[in-house]
Amino acid sequence: QVQLVESGGGLVADGGSLRLSCAVSGRSVTMNGMGWGWFRQAPGKEREFVAAINWRGEDTIYADSVEGRFTISRDNAKKTVYLQMNNLKPEDTAVYYCAGDRGGLVPARGANSYDYWGQGTQVTVSA
Repeated sequence: QVQLVESGGGLVADGGSLRLSCAVSGRSVTMNGMGWGWFRQAPGKEREFVAAINWRGEDTIYADSVEGRFTISRDNAKKTVYLQMNNLKPEDTAVYYCAGDRGGLVPARGANSYDYWGQGTQVTVSA
């Protein structure tokens, strides 16, 4: 079983930055072969894709709304996945979720591609 724990959320002003972390743990867990993604869900809205990275960390994809502002990365040695968020906007306010994909050869946009999910961390951007 794989456990994902997000951290780094909080309250930030419009234009500010935050870095989210997703700590990966579990018996026999390995970062090799797994892709990772970040999703978010704002109040009253459906969960949406934010960013994803493949198992080698060489291929990344982003939602149009965050392209150029957010960066996803991974540190296999630390078993951690990151989401650096710059130039945050009020519309970025949401609960952010980390997700793991056992078939991570290519980064995936669809939530159904992911096998493991964290509990989420709240990000609030004030105007």
